[in-house]
Amino acid sequence: MGSVYRIGEFAKRVGRSVSTVRRWEAEGRIAARRLPSGQRYFDDSDVRRVLRPGFDAVRRKVVVYCRVSSPGQKSDLASQVAAMQQFCLARGLAVDEWISEVGGGMDLRRKKFLALMDAVDRGEVGTLVVAHQDRLARFGFELLEHLAARGGCEIVVANQESLSPQQELVEDLLAIVHTFSRRLDGLRRYEKELKGADLAVGDDR
Repeated sequence: MGSVYRIGEFAKRVGRSVSTVRRWEAEGRIAARRLPSGQRYFDDSDVRRVLRPGFDAVRRKVVVYCRVSSPGQKSDLASQVAAMQQFCLARGLAVDEWISEVGGGMDLRRKKFLALMDAVDRGEVGTLVVAHQDRLARFGFELLEHLAARGGCEIVVANQESLSPQQELVEDLLAIVHTFSRRLDGLRRYEKELKGADLAVGDDR
């Protein structure tokens, strides 16, 4: 028997995510074997099968994601969607799904954003189109791009420059300041508690 791979090792070997391999299993396109111990595994023949041209040729969705930070920017959201329609038309992209969301770029718990990234991880999205990098997230775009690539998804950015409205930039900066302010307050309270404990110990001596 050749090399034996657990599911995580196998996924890494073929350049896909674990969830994609599980999807292949659920679809009956690949089947894990079992060792005498009962442990599931894949081998080199499975690697060759998956890497063969056309194995994962199932058409994946083209998704456009548009976002603004607040409800007051709905007109900006409509303009963003219209601009993306023109962009996709010029590129010859047949869009399967349009996602519009209202939420801050600093908030990575946005409901639609998380559902989208789950679909990307499952290998369901082949192309994800955004107007600017910060439409997905204010920071960490490179990480999102890396995770998308692992799921076989290409992120297409219509404009590489950040053209966020000034209001959004101000809101995100305030969110950063607020976060650090809370952390500083927590540190100050912790220092006071430590000093109080030291004083109490000193009184007991």
